Amino acid sequence: MTIENVSKDRKSGRISVTFKNTNPAFVNTLRRAIVDLVPTMAIDEVTFNQNTSVLYDEIIAHRLGLIVLKTDLRGYNLIEECTCEGEGCAKCEINLKLKSTGPGTVYASDLKSKDPKIKPEYPKTPIVKLLKGQNMELIATARLGKGKVHSKHNPGLAWHTFKNKITVNNNHKDFDKFKDKYPREIFTKTGKIDAKLIEENNLYDACDGVNDNIIKIEHDDSTITLHIEPWGQLTAKEMLVRAIEDLNKLFLELEEKI
Repeated sequence: MTIENVSKDRKSGRISVTFKNTNPAFVNTLRRAIVDLVPTMAIDEVTFNQNTSVLYDEIIAHRLGLIVLKTDLRGYNLIEECTCEGEGCAKCEINLKLKSTGPGTVYASDLKSKDPKIKPEYPKTPIVKLLKGQNMELIATARLGKGKVHSKHNPGLAWHTFKNKITVNNNHKDFDKFKDKYPREIFTKTGKIDAKLIEENNLYDACDGVNDNIIKIEHDDSTITLHIEPWGQLTAKEMLVRAIEDLNKLFLELEEKI
């Protein structure tokens, strides 16, 4: 197996890695490790000192749990692997305090963290709107967790695509009959279908199966591109590196048991 190409999208933070001479089982294992095993920080417990808003404590707690928190993997342990043996300490959890008085909207930026590395990635995420005279005061405890335990710990999206081979026949006798069934984006100014436009606009599925004599799309399942797009807790690179580390750890454990 070799890595054929690595591309980055600075705007979304997405990276795409193309593996050659591989198989879907390997790439899918890596994809599932990214989604299920890579830990992220999320609010896990909330203590309310005061809440006179229109929303119940449970609704506020649910919203807090979904706030994306920047994560420092080197500075914190999973609670089940911490030396405190699940009691909770500065090595595996952190408290974020919130105190706000209406009128006004309470945002994620109102959560004050003791650790500057653990803070909301999107400060303008709304939590609740307080009316005049309404108050909210709480302490939220954030912990590292894995996506396989709760989806709030998912670090982002990961999916894979196969390399496609496109064959186009603009001279087929049924071209005029079927051309209206294809997306307009794949046609050149002269009214011909261009394989490069299918690739650039990612319209493989829209063209596949309409008429194989005009456009035939074949999938190469030995050349696969893994796409990783983070929510914001970690970078795509951190997600990939941690997933590889976790898989290696699992394989070493299996080897020892064997």
